Formats: sequence, C-alpha cells, structure tokens
Amino acid sequence: MAEKKFCASIYLYQGKAVKNRRDRAVISEEPEKLAVSYCDNYADEIIVFDLSETDAEHEESLLIMKQIATASEVPVIGCGNVKRFEDIKKILYTGCSRAALNYSKDANVELTEEVSKRFGKGKIAVCVKDADEVKNASDKIKEYASLVICVNAADEYDTDQVQDVVKASPVDVLLPMPDAVPGKLAELLSKDGIGGFFGPHINASIDSLMGIKSFCAEQGVEVNGFDAKLKFSDLKTDKDGLIPVVVQEYRTNQVLMVAYMNEEAFESTIKTGRMTYYSRSRQSQWVKGETSGHFQYVKSLSADCDKDTLLAKVSQVGVACHTGSYSCFFNDIVKKEYINRDPHKVLEDVYGVIADRKANPKEGSYTNYLFDKGIDKILKKVGEEATEIIIAAKNPEKEEVKYEISDFLYHCMVLMVEKGVTWDEIMSDLASR
Repeated sequence: MAEKKFCASIYLYQGKAVKNRRDRAVISEEPEKLAVSYCDNYADEIIVFDLSETDAEHEESLLIMKQIATASEVPVIGCGNVKRFEDIKKILYTGCSRAALNYSKDANVELTEEVSKRFGKGKIAVCVKDADEVKNASDKIKEYASLVICVNAADEYDTDQVQDVVKASPVDVLLPMPDAVPGKLAELLSKDGIGGFFGPHINASIDSLMGIKSFCAEQGVEVNGFDAKLKFSDLKTDKDGLIPVVVQEYRTNQVLMVAYMNEEAFESTIKTGRMTYYSRSRQSQWVKGETSGHFQYVKSLSADCDKDTLLAKVSQVGVACHTGSYSCFFNDIVKKEYINRDPHKVLEDVYGVIADRKANPKEGSYTNYLFDKGIDKILKKVGEEATEIIIAAKNPEKEEVKYEISDFLYHCMVLMVEKGVTWDEIMSDLASR
C-alpha cells in the first residue's frame, strides 16, 4: 500500500492566504510563513490554489507560489488560472513539484498530453469536481497524469461525490478531508485509490496532525510519521529514569539547549512531533513552547554510542532560551578566531558582502564596477569565467580549476544579487531535483 498523504492547502487571493475557495476571509498576510508552519506541523504536501481574478493578481500569486515553494520543506502542488502551456511552465518554474489542470475547462483537458510529454507525467495533476470529468478523460488521465484532486467550491467532503470519483479514477485521488474522528479517517485511508486528504479541515487540525497520523499508523495505514528505531527501554537513563537531550537547530547545527526526558516525555515527543521534556525542578512534563509559542518541531532524534544521551535536531520557532536569547549557550569563556570553511556559510557570507556593495557602493570596488556597468558586463564576465574553467580543466593539475571555479562562483553571485536570486532559492531548487 502506498503511503497516504495529509496535504495542507493555501488559498491565494489578492496576495494573501484566505480561508477557502468560497470564503475569502484572510487567515494570513504572509502565505510563505503559513507554509513553514504547515511543514513544521508535518503536512506531507502543500496545495496552493490561485484564486486571482486579474492578470496582475495572477502574476503576484506566482511570485508568492515561488516564495512558498522556496520556504517549504515538502512538495508543493500549484493549481489555478491555467489557460495555456506557458501557465503550466510558470507554475513548475516557481519550484512546485506538480502543476494541476482544471478539468472543468475543456482547454485544460486538451493540454494534458502536451504538458505531460514536456515535463513528465509525475509533474502533472488534475482537479475534478465530479466523476463525469474523470470518466470523460479517463484514458488521458491514466497515461498523462499522476494524481487527481477532487475539489468543490469549499473543498468540503461529500460522500457520494468522492466515492464516485475514486471509483472512476485510474490514478490515486486526493480527497477533501472530512471533519471526522481519526477512526473514520483511518477507515477511509485504508481503501484503494484514496491517496490522502487535503483541505480546510486539515488546516484547522494542523496542530494535532501528527497525533492523527500516529492513530492511523496504529490502525495499519501507511503514513509519513515517526517510526522509532529504538524504544525508551533501549536507552540508558540515570537513577531517576532521565536521559539528557542536546538540542540543535537542524539547518545550522547550532546548539540551542540541553534538557531531560523521561519515558513519558520521550513517547509524547515521538507521537506529537513536538519536543517534550521533563522538568527536574518542577518534577513535571513540559512541552517546549507551550506557554511562549516557541515550539520545537522534531526533524530527527538519535542516540549516542552509549545510548545515554539523545541528540535532537529541531525547527525552532522563536527563541530557545528563557532569557530571550536564541540559544542558551551565549556566555563565552574562551574563544579563538578561526576561518569558517562551512560551504553554506562561506557562500552566504560572500553573497552578503556582494549585496552590501550593491546597497552601499565603495569607491574602487571591482564589485561596484560590475554593478555600474550593468547586466551585459556581468553576463560577459560569467561567460568568460565559464570558458576559463573549461580551459583549466584540460590541464592535469586541479589547482587552476579550483581557482577558476572560485572566480566563476563569485561572478555568478554578482549575477544572483543583480537578479535578486538567493542561495536559499538555489539550494531549494537543487534539493528538489
């Protein structure tokens, strides 16, 4: 059985995230931050519906879709306002893993083969409102699409509608999630042809999504949750049944804090995906962020060689320390200056210097010379440096190649700053390939 998905939804209207297709009440003015929240709470994918009504709004939605895809750690499906081949290309170029065709429009049905052959079947989904739209294009869906999304005006669950769509569809169907107890959800997900759920009810229950997944997993449904390789009984605790936990920010590996877990805190962390600890001073459980909102969402949990210490890598919301400091470790005792050769930090630092030169020109700066000369000069230099790499690579030694690649990367970063492209966007694109 394929893994069943729980997909959050973002409905874009006039540059903001609204409640659903029918209700345009604003729920967030920063849709990309909403996407990060959905990722932290273990949504498996994010579906972005573009509800724009004008060409200008559509272009704004595409820009926001790009921001969402860059910020998101899970695949993003882009839907809405597809009229021609170029619209699918624009959606996929934002970084979305799939683009969806609205099968209520005959022109979209006709586009399916062309876009599928150009971008691949795995990049194409279709949105349908009833079984007839599936039946009328069943062969086309089977050959050229990888997913069917069952939609209606408010993305509400309709028993008869979704059952008919699932029966008719030759590929898995994403259904609007019913406002139901986990037992009902597990029962539905156990059926063939249902690929998972999406919609407002997932958004509304996002805080408890990992708990819902855990319940479904207990019922034998394959979901993307935590499958602990070690039990708490496999770990070595102190005389009080506690084990220390070193906590790092997962992107930077910065150490944030050290705390303790007992068995109850360990099990709660695995089940909810939120770091839960045992307070030795209060002698009680506590969920990090329970009162402050500064939650820690688990990215990984591992034990050391002796199994007497845990290392947690987390997504930290806000700050980790009760003093207001991001990390609890801010009291320097001794410090030796050194050159940081971490690749991501080096690239970010050089990029930052280049961006600063553009914002605050410095007389005699070669970087400012390139910016002053404009895009044509920058492109000429990028081309020249690429050629230098090719020439250097013909020599047996690698030293010249290293030098030329460094030169090339510098000029590429000048181009990136000029065009407003960030390393986060580049890394996000590379990671999705």
